[in-house]
Amino acid sequence: MMKNTISYNTITPEDYQAVVALGTQVHGEGYIDNEKLEQWVQKGIKNGINAGFVAYEGNKLVGFRVSFAVGQWSIDTWCSPELWPTEQSKVCYFKCNTVDENYRGYGIGSHLLKLAVNAAKKQGAQAGVSHLWMQSPGNSAVKYFTKCGGSLIKVHADRWHELSLQGYFCPICGNTCHCSAAEMLIKFD
Repeated sequence: MMKNTISYNTITPEDYQAVVALGTQVHGEGYIDNEKLEQWVQKGIKNGINAGFVAYEGNKLVGFRVSFAVGQWSIDTWCSPELWPTEQSKVCYFKCNTVDENYRGYGIGSHLLKLAVNAAKKQGAQAGVSHLWMQSPGNSAVKYFTKCGGSLIKVHADRWHELSLQGYFCPICGNTCHCSAAEMLIKFD
């Protein structure tokens, strides 16, 4: 794989089948399906700007990024807006960044994030928050997000436990997930 053979585009319904397959492969059974993906993508479109992106090498999907626009996502118990250095009404949500394991380490995830940040800025965001999977191999999710400018806000134990009780099958824990999430935030320039 050569870095210059990767093409990036906004996510469209034509990508959904491949996105669901890659998302299931990386994150586990029950994490994503077509219905969830459609809801997620719609939360990322604001003022005609789509903050969701896909990466392809030829016809093969090798990565995707789903983001929610400011004002189009709900702050839940896993968010700590009182600790954020930016007003919550100016914060987008980086829902999911996924790269095929054979394509990691080539900057695909970082490039997908840069595209999402640029789109989010045009939508009115001044920062973006995410929950990074701390049990990712080598804690790579947190390392990559930190390298891209993310700062740790708070660690949340058992972040995906409730989802596992509803059918999500964690690739580490199985059907009873106890993985932790690092709530992290990137302030935009």
